[in-house]
Amino acid sequence: MDHVLDIENISTSIEKELEILSPLSEECCIYRVPKALRNLNETAYTPQLVSIGPIHHGKPELKQMEEHKKRSLQEFLHLTNVSIASFVDRIKAKETKFRNCYAETLEFSSEDLVKMILVDVAFVIMVLLKFSCQNLRSSNDRIYSRPWMENEVRYDLLLLENQLPFFILKDLYEYSDVSNRIQEEGLSMIKLTREFFKGKWGLWVTRDVLENQNLSNEVVHFVDFLRISQKPSKSGVEDQEKPKEAISLYAPTATELQQAGVKFELSSSRKKLDIQFNNGVLKIPLLRITRKTEFFLRNLQAFEQCHCKDKYINDYIAFITMLVKNPKDLEILVKSGILVHGRWNNDSLSAVFLNLALGNFVSHKSFYLSGLVEDLNLYCGKSWHKWKATLKEQYFNSPWAVISVIAASILLILTIIQTVCTVMQI
Repeated sequence: MDHVLDIENISTSIEKELEILSPLSEECCIYRVPKALRNLNETAYTPQLVSIGPIHHGKPELKQMEEHKKRSLQEFLHLTNVSIASFVDRIKAKETKFRNCYAETLEFSSEDLVKMILVDVAFVIMVLLKFSCQNLRSSNDRIYSRPWMENEVRYDLLLLENQLPFFILKDLYEYSDVSNRIQEEGLSMIKLTREFFKGKWGLWVTRDVLENQNLSNEVVHFVDFLRISQKPSKSGVEDQEKPKEAISLYAPTATELQQAGVKFELSSSRKKLDIQFNNGVLKIPLLRITRKTEFFLRNLQAFEQCHCKDKYINDYIAFITMLVKNPKDLEILVKSGILVHGRWNNDSLSAVFLNLALGNFVSHKSFYLSGLVEDLNLYCGKSWHKWKATLKEQYFNSPWAVISVIAASILLILTIIQTVCTVMQI
């Protein structure tokens, strides 16, 4: 039996559902990692010790740190003259802006959300403060008296799903006036952030990152700060982004480049995208690989894919993974000092690069290193370079080989002269 649809009721129901939809906010900057990326390495995006913010809040495996976060709030309050009620009132006034920073609707009551914000903000501020001001640490500090916990907290704070909007950290830190209370005048939240991440990622956080006077207002969270630290200079962007009818997204591997006579050299630049190729020499900044470097790069990669128009980190990952396709490619970068990887073996490390490439995104229209890739392809396409490299490798790879070639050449010349003289006498 056919059912008669109540068109009016259905229409009214749909209209009500549409009315309660909140508008999309331009303040949105914190996202769940796309499933396609998460499936490649679940652990890389998941906090192991402490939850920060609403996405992983309340997970049983992270509850052991909740008591410590409350102790951090207690310490924070002792350093200020601000009451809990004043902090709560200030957070409440910014609740809507806070909610707008997350890509998904936060299913928290106003009371629970404000409480979570206060506890988590206080915890993060105290972690950063104690890193820069060691006199604030006690002998039984839960984090800084246990190096493994310090490392785990630092990694958890760089995960995309484990972020607080930077504005709320900055606002409550400045409102607390804690820097003056501890006689550390001028120690801003952005400076605390730089020092904290420079402690572990010193080769990534550049010295000049704080020269941007508006940086404190531009940064949206810690992952964004780390991305901005490697943002190419404007002049570099202009040099690379030349209009092209077709952009190649393929670069020769390190082995192919070496066979074409390209020399690899370590660049002195701390900007990872400051990769230069001139006169057959490819200069690349140092990349140090630790057990969590993959996690670090993956979260920057995910943030760019969710939020950013310019995907500099994805472009960097793309170029490095173009160079490294197998352990032999990896060895070339290691021998040139470009890549340092400690205890990793080349087979497992090349697998990491291949896995990074699987989830990477590069646009044909805006690949930052397109000019460089084109130059490398043109260089490798000239047979003269390959012939010269082969000649050098086979016949001029040692002093004795050079002497042998010279002696053979002299002998050949003398033989020719003798032959010519004999012919002329006939």
